[in-house]
Amino acid sequence: MDRTIERVHVDGGVVVGVDSSASAARALEFAAEEARRRQAVLHVVRAWSIRTAPRPADVPASVVPSMEQFQEAVRADTERIVAEHVPDRVTLDLRIHIVHSPSPQALLSASRGADLLVVGHRGRGGFAGLMLGSVAEQCVRHAACPVLVVRPAV
Repeated sequence: MDRTIERVHVDGGVVVGVDSSASAARALEFAAEEARRRQAVLHVVRAWSIRTAPRPADVPASVVPSMEQFQEAVRADTERIVAEHVPDRVTLDLRIHIVHSPSPQALLSASRGADLLVVGHRGRGGFAGLMLGSVAEQCVRHAACPVLVVRPAV
């Protein structure tokens, strides 16, 4: 059974884009605090592709994982990230959305129903610190709600 999700639909709350970068972890921490302040739902969105997904640990190196195995590996990695950076998550209404989609499309889709979209300044690519990352820039330009871009710690 294919449970791959390609779009995120939310009804209010704070949406944060997460990957395995330090910038995304910082954005997650800011988003969690903002959701607490607003007493709002925190929607953690993790977009993935086969290129960006962590390899499922239980699949031998000689075997190509299924889409569902990749999806579950991404979910487990995202839950680990959330547990590390939102230690008091039980006090939040927190929902994790694992989306097989390019990051900008997943976040822009979620922004249509969100009160606030939070993204990190720099994810995995580009010249760090030079300018906004391409995902953050697309979100700032095209999101349907206010966007908070969290800069790296100095």
